[in-house]
Amino acid sequence: MDGYDFHTVSLSVSRLAKFYGQHREHISTSITLTLLFRSLGAAIFGIAGDLYGRKYPMIVNLVIIAALQLATAYCATFDQFLGVRALFGIGMGGIWGLAASMGLENMPMEARGLFSGILQQGYALGYLIAAVFNLYVVPNSSQGWKALFFIGAGLTLSVAIARVFFPESKQFIEAKRSGEQATGRKKVKLFWQDGKSIMKEYWKRALYAVVMMALFNFMSHTSQDMYPTYMQQTKGFSPEMSSKATIIAKTGALVGGTICGYYSQFFGRRATVMVATFCGACLIPMWVLPSSWGTLTAGAFLIQFMVQGAWGVVPIHLQELSPPQFRSSFPGIAYQLGNMVSAPAAQISSTISENWIIHVNGQERPDYARTQAAMMTVIFTLLFIWIACGTEQRGSHFELAAAAGGQDGHNDKLRNLENFEMRDPIATQKVDIEVIETQRSRE
Repeated sequence: MDGYDFHTVSLSVSRLAKFYGQHREHISTSITLTLLFRSLGAAIFGIAGDLYGRKYPMIVNLVIIAALQLATAYCATFDQFLGVRALFGIGMGGIWGLAASMGLENMPMEARGLFSGILQQGYALGYLIAAVFNLYVVPNSSQGWKALFFIGAGLTLSVAIARVFFPESKQFIEAKRSGEQATGRKKVKLFWQDGKSIMKEYWKRALYAVVMMALFNFMSHTSQDMYPTYMQQTKGFSPEMSSKATIIAKTGALVGGTICGYYSQFFGRRATVMVATFCGACLIPMWVLPSSWGTLTAGAFLIQFMVQGAWGVVPIHLQELSPPQFRSSFPGIAYQLGNMVSAPAAQISSTISENWIIHVNGQERPDYARTQAAMMTVIFTLLFIWIACGTEQRGSHFELAAAAGGQDGHNDKLRNLENFEMRDPIATQKVDIEVIETQRSRE
């Protein structure tokens, strides 16, 4: 639903421009605002998730998103629309960190690559669902583009209700049962103490993660956000045909993310991303040069296979790079700070394209193809280089971590594990065994 709710705007750019009497590039400003404010949401809900548990911060977050989707449909002016989409960014910012930490800490370590790919493709699936509704419901609805937002609000609220019936993550249940966590102000104080000490050790890794996620987000937003507009305005296809192309492209994303996530468990997180970005760069000509719908759609399928193939590794890669006690806030904030850096991607693409005019059959059209090809070539290249220079912690047993804000000294053994993970894989195994034995004695 996170993916669905975000892409409702990118799928409706032309309709929104007509409704508010604005140019398309001005509508894309709302996408930029949403991305800019997601960092604030990641900090708020990520810290809440590490401090109080994954369950109830997630429920509150989903309810806020549902309310803001509903509010978007009732915006009477363009200024109101921009304001609501900025607030929506705060709500949306918290979802990814909470979802990734909750999902992967409850999966066996050996299966986390596969489930990382499956989890991340929820974003592509949300886009796919929105595209189907945009194709078959919106044209036949008396509400027009608003129907897409009404449906999103209802579905998101349904997910919030469903989450009520699933349990909290294991480490928070065990901490509460054993009485190892502090309570009240002491818990908050210990949480901030843990956070300060961790950031002294992890600031370089945090910087690496933010730059990595900026490149990842530039890659996804440049290839996705203006794609329906590109198919309609540059290639001259109808909204119906561009929606069908989007659906097929997102099917490629679903397949690519799952397959690449699975193989990252064997070949490594970085190697998988590097292969995906290299292949993606080689496929750019097929994505922009053809004029037939079939060939362009095949190119989109393959490009999204590679883009989301690389993305399928991201949830588990960031979880493994994170301080184990802060796997909701650290990945979420790194992700959304990267998003903030990449926030102008759609607007840059739109502004440049609208000023690059091509003539097709005597008609002037904006050249989104040339803009997106140039941007994606640079992004694929930079991401390949940055990942090659990075590190990974494949196989980390972060599920053994105690929740942040525990009693004094409770996480000393865990911090030893973190230090070993950064230095010596053999020593890591020894400390893993010690931590496992400690966990068993607690149980």
